[in-house]
Amino acid sequence: MPTPAVNEFDLVVIGAGPAGCAAANTAALLGKKVAVVERSATVGGAAINTGTIPSKTLRETALALSGLKARALYGVDLSLRREATVDDFLRHERQVRTVEAAQSRHLLDRFGVTVLQGTGSFVDAHTVRVGASATGSGGLFRGEKIIIAIGSVPSRPAMFPFEHNRVHDSDELLYLTAMPRSLAVIGAGVIGSEYACMFAVLGTRVHLIDGRDTLLPFLDADLSKALAASMTRQGVVFHWKENVVKCEAPRIGEIVLTLTSGNEVLVDHLLVCAGRTSPTAELNPAAAGVGLSSRGLVPVDEHYRTTVPHIYAVGDVIGFPALASTSAEQGRVAACHACGSDFKKTLAAVLPAGIYTIPELSTAGLTEAQVREKGIDYVVGRGDYAHNPRGQIIGDKTGFLKLIFQASDMKLLGVHVIGEQATELVHIGLTALMIGAGAELFMNTCYNYPTLGDLYKLAAADALLKRNKLGRDPAILEDGGW
Repeated sequence: MPTPAVNEFDLVVIGAGPAGCAAANTAALLGKKVAVVERSATVGGAAINTGTIPSKTLRETALALSGLKARALYGVDLSLRREATVDDFLRHERQVRTVEAAQSRHLLDRFGVTVLQGTGSFVDAHTVRVGASATGSGGLFRGEKIIIAIGSVPSRPAMFPFEHNRVHDSDELLYLTAMPRSLAVIGAGVIGSEYACMFAVLGTRVHLIDGRDTLLPFLDADLSKALAASMTRQGVVFHWKENVVKCEAPRIGEIVLTLTSGNEVLVDHLLVCAGRTSPTAELNPAAAGVGLSSRGLVPVDEHYRTTVPHIYAVGDVIGFPALASTSAEQGRVAACHACGSDFKKTLAAVLPAGIYTIPELSTAGLTEAQVREKGIDYVVGRGDYAHNPRGQIIGDKTGFLKLIFQASDMKLLGVHVIGEQATELVHIGLTALMIGAGAELFMNTCYNYPTLGDLYKLAAADALLKRNKLGRDPAILEDGGW
């Protein structure tokens, strides 16, 4: 049998999610011949097809269908006067997902990246086979450099019968056939909390079950407490320090979950959010000499090189933080290094996190607990949405901006926001953190009025008053002055 032809490229990227697309486009812009391998029929990875974009779109749909914003603004229920259907819930998500996938593919085509559909696996350290499986037929593609960006998939604990049509992982939830009357969410992490919120505001009875005793404990404690309180008001029932020890899922009738305490939770649907894993075994990494960690992740250095210097790895496959934004940045850094370019050498020193619960929240820099652990003398400034005219206009009465400053020079150390547009508002503080600025920058900057951006003046003034031991003057802090 003749040896199959090998197609030569400067760079082969395995996976066309945020990290892979960013890496491929960057290398192509640097003049390299690039191929990207994607197992799915559409590019974009979980971010566009099953995770980030779909879930955030569903959040906006849930807000619209529930009339939650209108009730807060006008005290009038402007929600649908009928029960929302699955088509109501998923229609906009499907439209957005289709458009975003097409735009991602358009960019790859525009930059001249060759897109290869199929599962990629290593034949050797420079050669990738693209086909149905590692042993199946398919083309061979040689890359002078290779970047692994295969993303991740939801973990599926064996105790849950995922073949059941009412037991879901976070990917399958996009294919609901009926709106749940009641829903148990296993795992109060970011994904579990986001879905718990959106179903709760639609009137689904939601149970959130987690073995810990704190909601999203990596957050600043004030944000975690505020979010938990908001979710409780929405009707979410928390089951803390509980794990599921038994799951009974009959074909007809309610799913019965037995918890470690012996309590039972009966629900219509079950969503299991037990983390995500990267399918590294499918790569046949041993053929390329790529080492894996005990958790199946790919260890990398500061340039995102694996144990094989010409092979890089980025995104979920290397672990934390596994966010679409950071993964894309990692892809750009790796591509620049692989192509010998200094255009982008490192990841940003400060990375934001955005969580699209209801209300949404975002954070960058140090939490108050982390500042205390470091022994830094600090002062906190807070600006409440209720004391900001834009906050009043949009009807957000509970949101707030929290800024943490180093007391000695009022340098900003952390920014934490919960409320409407939090993931946008955080960027002002993020930029200040990146340039090492502090309260003086906020006080000297003129923000549009009325805007949520003006909360930075309010919070900075609050911190300065506390620092100077002048006390709190409601006339200053509540009318949006300064």
